[in-house]
Amino acid sequence: MQKIGVSEVLDLVEYEKVRDAMRARIIEVKTRRRISVGDNLTLLFENRDTVLFQIQEMVRTERIVKDEAIRDEVDTYNALVPDPGELSATLFIEIPDIARMSQEQVREAVNRFQGLERGCVALAVGAHDAPALFEEGRSSEEKMSAVHFLRFALGAPVREDLARGAPARLVVRHPNYRAEAEIPPALRAEMLSDLAPV
Repeated sequence: MQKIGVSEVLDLVEYEKVRDAMRARIIEVKTRRRISVGDNLTLLFENRDTVLFQIQEMVRTERIVKDEAIRDEVDTYNALVPDPGELSATLFIEIPDIARMSQEQVREAVNRFQGLERGCVALAVGAHDAPALFEEGRSSEEKMSAVHFLRFALGAPVREDLARGAPARLVVRHPNYRAEAEIPPALRAEMLSDLAPV
């Protein structure tokens, strides 16, 4: 999948003209690309469209106008665009009753997922497991981030099984959290699109 180019990022004025239509389209795209695994984990599989939208929203929110600053945003978010043979996702740790919790309670609820990045998340396709590779630096011994960026490197056998319709699911095997979710047809189609040669 081709990375985002700086020239694709609209300036603030041009983006405002198309923002409502782009936002509506991306909400629809994200609906097909989002999956919950149990009650506390949600993954959003990223592609060029979702990443470009995120860049545009950051530029808009931060009122970024300098070319160098826009390039920095593009460089940062391009890490979410999957490389060939990969799928890329943002993982969110969701705490349902967060509004009624103290900061300490929220921290404890998120921290129970410490170690999640150590082989606990996988995309299982047929007889194959593709473990999630987490971006480093989002957790420490003391604090776990509620948002993680991860990749699934899929070898040819896994891609072939996914394309031929083999059973596929996301699996979480963590000491404090075990859950799995079957990949629905719409998400499978999105994944196959992401894996298609450029």
